[in-house]
Amino acid sequence: MFMETNRLSNKLAKALNNQMTNEAHNAQIYLAYASWISDKGYEGIANFLFRHANEERNHMMKILEYILKRGAKVTIAAIPAPGPDPVSVNDCFEKIFKSEVENTASIYNIVNLSMAEKDWATWNFMQWFVKEQTEEETLALDLLAKIKVAGGANAKADALYTLDKDLADTPDDATLAQDVTVEKP
Repeated sequence: MFMETNRLSNKLAKALNNQMTNEAHNAQIYLAYASWISDKGYEGIANFLFRHANEERNHMMKILEYILKRGAKVTIAAIPAPGPDPVSVNDCFEKIFKSEVENTASIYNIVNLSMAEKDWATWNFMQWFVKEQTEEETLALDLLAKIKVAGGANAKADALYTLDKDLADTPDDATLAQDVTVEKP
């Protein structure tokens, strides 16, 4: 007989496995949108989205590794299709923002569950994701603001060209409100 080493409740293990699948799904969304925009000739935007697809896969791996290290079983599930292609660059960024907000809600559910169960290890682990989602939502809002300045759904080719060039050099992180100071607004 072997000793039980699982330190996750069934509910938390299931929620974390679902979140792992959710992160994989988000990676697929970014891949689909990056491929779509690349086909339109916007390689700067595509590269930005490809980098974020990789970031989502890294999030998936963090959760997978955590589940294993807590002694629970990892369950690999089918990833839903990313859905239809965007109809414009503006639509693309709106869909990204919506996806990130949905992902945040899912992460908050795990945080709430870990708090209710007094699983402080999982609660602490999830704080990295809480901060990451704040960053992801801020980044998505920044993208929406840029496309709005470029003309939103009616953005013209020259404005999209400039946006494409800007996103090629845009860092993958956003400045968070909690990190702002008087000296560095």
